[in-house]
Amino acid sequence: MKIPLLRILAVTMSPMAIGQIIPQPQAKAYFSHDEAGNQIYRGDLPLIFSRVAPKDDEIPEVKAELATLQEIQNNTMSESQFWSHINVYPVPVKDVLTITWNEKVNDLIADIGLYEQSTIHWVFQNARISSLDRKVQIDMSKQYMGVYILTFTLKDGRRLSKNITKI
Repeated sequence: MKIPLLRILAVTMSPMAIGQIIPQPQAKAYFSHDEAGNQIYRGDLPLIFSRVAPKDDEIPEVKAELATLQEIQNNTMSESQFWSHINVYPVPVKDVLTITWNEKVNDLIADIGLYEQSTIHWVFQNARISSLDRKVQIDMSKQYMGVYILTFTLKDGRRLSKNITKI
């Protein structure tokens, strides 16, 4: 009585071990890339046979988000325009640093901070801009001489920075 070797192995080995000995058929994966090399499709069918997905701007949720982003981009001001509405004085500072801004940028500011460049130690940080009444005075008399970085974090996510020298 001859029993095929494969049948003996199948009885004595676990299914996982059989899969390691006898290779299982692999499904082919098809990829498609755009001009920049970004992957735009991955699937088991070639792109010509696959279901055609709607473009991003045809989906209502995406369409609304794109409109919001375009509106934000149209309403944002450049960095130089932003700094033209900010007054920082005296620079270089010895005792008290005063920062003022006008109404045009008041609604854009989410956070203001000042930190020492060499130690990244926050000297001042405030996220409650509405309570500041468009003016901040920071006592720098007890700070060491050096370069400090004034940062404005805007509500659209940008961070704008300026170097301040302490003498």
